[in-house]
Amino acid sequence: MNRFLPLLLALAGALSVLAYAPFNLFPLMLPALGALVWVWRTALPRRAAWLGWCWGWGAFFAGIGWLMVALHRFGGMPLPLAMLAIGLLAAFMASFPALAGYLFARLRSGHWAVDAALVAAAWALLEWTRSWLFTGFPWLAIGYSQTAPSPLAGYAPVLGVYGLGFVLMAFTAALVSGWRAGARVAATASAAAIALAGFGLAQVAWTEAFGAPVKVALVQTNIPQDMKWDRERFETVLRANLDVLREAHGQIVVMPETTLPMLLEHVPPEYLAAVADSLRAQGAAGVLGVFTRDAEGHIFNSAVTMGEAAPQSYSKRHLVPFGEYSPPLFGWFYKLANIPMSDQSRGRTGAPLNLAGQKVAVNICYEDVFGEELIASLPDASLMLNMSNLAWYGESHAQPQHLQIARMRALETGRPMLRATNTGMTAVIAPNGHVDAVLPAFTRGVLHAEVRGYRGMTPYARVGNWAIVSVALILLGLAAVQRRRT
Repeated sequence: MNRFLPLLLALAGALSVLAYAPFNLFPLMLPALGALVWVWRTALPRRAAWLGWCWGWGAFFAGIGWLMVALHRFGGMPLPLAMLAIGLLAAFMASFPALAGYLFARLRSGHWAVDAALVAAAWALLEWTRSWLFTGFPWLAIGYSQTAPSPLAGYAPVLGVYGLGFVLMAFTAALVSGWRAGARVAATASAAAIALAGFGLAQVAWTEAFGAPVKVALVQTNIPQDMKWDRERFETVLRANLDVLREAHGQIVVMPETTLPMLLEHVPPEYLAAVADSLRAQGAAGVLGVFTRDAEGHIFNSAVTMGEAAPQSYSKRHLVPFGEYSPPLFGWFYKLANIPMSDQSRGRTGAPLNLAGQKVAVNICYEDVFGEELIASLPDASLMLNMSNLAWYGESHAQPQHLQIARMRALETGRPMLRATNTGMTAVIAPNGHVDAVLPAFTRGVLHAEVRGYRGMTPYARVGNWAIVSVALILLGLAAVQRRRT
């Protein structure tokens, strides 16, 4: 059995992917994590680290395999090299569960309840570390799997996604460790109390709607990625954007990220005039995704306003390594992958845009993975807006996973999250994380809806990740002190 244990744990990690969108089988995260906790309870530190790595590699290789579409199909990287790149990235990401296992095995006490708290603290601390180390890659944090209808979703506005992960791991570990220790009644009661508290928290309205409803039109252009960057078909792309824009009717009209795949200064003036005229004809404030360049020659991935809105802009501040900029010493990567507009600069400001009487906090694509960065716009922002282009990843799990992440941001901020995307998933998400409306992926169209601005602050919006990080550090610190004494 021991010989096959690493393989079995890798399969358990891969099983955890079914708990996320598009499968949404959130209860499956319990046996997936439970298998890991079961072996960690008695494993020596180095063994626990190795088994945690195996679990993590299975989870990440299965969960982020959609990156292969961008690298191979659109980036031109040979398929074996693309698979190797995903495998290496998964190997690095797996080091975080490995460190969590090592830390827990070093500090565990042998008491099932204490150990449930310790393994949750180690896991949450390492997931949080993964969110910022080397610019961060927090995709597949386990808390994302528990968006509604999970009874644990109510913890998100209080503790954020990493705090929700802490609760989920504590819930799982209490059942596994308690039953293994013979404290079955106490363990079951503890897990039930955690679930009931989450259900109760979900009934709390942390923020409130105010003002009159605003009509929004979220445009999904559905322009194929290979067409979008073909210079000979730029005119076709521009015409397709204008055609679908004319179908949009609302006080706020939003086009996707880089819907015009060129520098704003290179867009024909008569085309920009036609866009502005179309927006003004219906009294709409428009937001358009396009590249901009400053006086020093720096290129930005930006959202600019047009139509009835005063001239404003937002430029993406958290860029994607290898996709939007080259980390130091990695220039060779671009000899293997042909990625356009891959030398971008970080935006400098992030104030909400004033649109139709609302203060709209814009984030572009990958930025909504970083919840603590988004709450910086609060309490000023009344609406959240994500503009994305996930055409890079084809018909993969990237789209539904990204929508699930946006649902978590709505829960954390207590604000509606609007999404305008190129190929999907364009959606309106309520402050409770419920998807009120969504367009089918890979279709051209406009999502029309009415939304209200929200005000107020969730507990998470007030303190960010520091609440759960502090709890984790205190628990681990006390365990370390106790370990030294004994």
